[in-house]
Parts: sequence; structure tokens; C-alpha cells
Amino acid sequence: METPPTHPGESPRAFAPTRWTLVLRARGVTPEAQRALGELCEAYWQPVFQFLRRDGHDADRARELAQEFFRRLLARPSLGGVEPGRGRFRSYLLGAVKHFLAEERARARTAKRGGGQEPVSLDAHTTTDTAGELALPDPRGVVPDTCFDHEWAVTLVDRAVATLGAEAAAAGRGEPFAALKPWLLGDLPALSQAAAARHVGLSEGAAKVAVHRWRKRFRELVKAEIAQTVSDPGQIQEELRYLIEVLATDYEHRGSTR
Repeated sequence: METPPTHPGESPRAFAPTRWTLVLRARGVTPEAQRALGELCEAYWQPVFQFLRRDGHDADRARELAQEFFRRLLARPSLGGVEPGRGRFRSYLLGAVKHFLAEERARARTAKRGGGQEPVSLDAHTTTDTAGELALPDPRGVVPDTCFDHEWAVTLVDRAVATLGAEAAAAGRGEPFAALKPWLLGDLPALSQAAAARHVGLSEGAAKVAVHRWRKRFRELVKAEIAQTVSDPGQIQEELRYLIEVLATDYEHRGSTR
């Protein structure tokens, strides 16, 4: 992510150029665009890994597939049909990993059936007629796209929290931030903010002021993180609303960090 503002109250820099706009502007062919794409892939590796896990692969196989997927993605000379004015890195990455899985399944079926004598579909949701060839997702579980979007949202929030924590530590406020971090996303009736404040030598009033300021800065950092992954500043609020919607159903059970 770009360097955050020096002062907590300062807004993030103007929208340009961000990582995803750099990639789209050059269609991925310049060293700068390749570097930006690599940084985005590194930052959002976790949603792809979890999508592969949800697709039925064990952790080791999902890790191998994720590494191969990103290797191929970064080796591409262009980004195909992504439209510069409409692209979101989240949507692009999900589409790319689904296509990658379809190719892997087609390759596995072709090898099993004798070297490509039978045409195969590249439908990302194709299943097989051989038990055990592909571990199908549990129909009672979260649908894969939702799983991907949820992991995307959690990863994005975690990155904003980590940046805020680094800022607090640099300002000598690391211990109070660690104690009060659970309240960044809202009130927690089951926990005592006053007790947490006393533990780090703060009054209840000082803790409330600190949480208020950190929440404001946290929102700025979330928006700055989103801005890195969309191609139009008008999409930031839309992505933020969607992120909140995705997290709202179960974020209380997951916590603000994993």
C-alpha cells in the first residue's frame, strides 16, 4: 500500500496512480506495472489460498496450486479482457483463479482419459463422473465466490489494522493500541473497555478518545487499501459498502484479526 499520511487526521493522497491503475494503464507490460501487480498478488494471496481450500484441496495442495496460479498470472504479457475503466482487482483475481482451476481440471481429465482424445469443457463449475477425482465443496457450506469475497474483506481489514498498529507503535502508542484494538470495528458489550484501558494506564475517557481517533484513521486506511484495487475513485465507496456487507454476517465470530 502507498505510504500513509504523516498526520492521523490527514486524508489519503489523491487517487493516482495506485497499484491497480498502474497495472491497467500499462496493461501489465512495464516493469512498474509488473511490480505493482506482484505487490497486489502478494497482498491478496490469502483469498486465493482459501478459495482453493474451499474447493476441496488440502492445505499442501492448495498452497502448491496458489503458487502455480500466481506464477502464471505474473508471467502473462497482458491482462486479457479487463476494461481499464471498470476493473476491480478483486473481480479480476476471482475470475482468473476460477479459469485456472478449470484448466487444471481439464488437464487432469485429459491425462486420465488418454491424452486428449476427448474435448473438455472449461466451465469453472464442471464436475467429474469419477468418484474421488475431484473433491467437491460441501453444498451446506459457504459458496466459493462468497468464501473468496469474505477472505478478501478480512485480508483487506487485517492490512489496515496492521498499518494502524505500525503507526501507533511508531508514535509510542503500541501498547494502548493493542489493548483497545478490539473496539476498532464497534462496541463489544462482552468486554470491558474501561478494564482494558486501566490495564495500560489510561482513564476510561482517554480510552474513548483514543478509540474514536483510531476508528477515524482506520476508516481512512481501509479506503486507501480499497483504492489500490479499483480503477475508478467512484468505486471506492461501492467496494466499501460491499466489504461491510460481506463481513456483517459473521465478523463478530471471526474477530478483527486471525
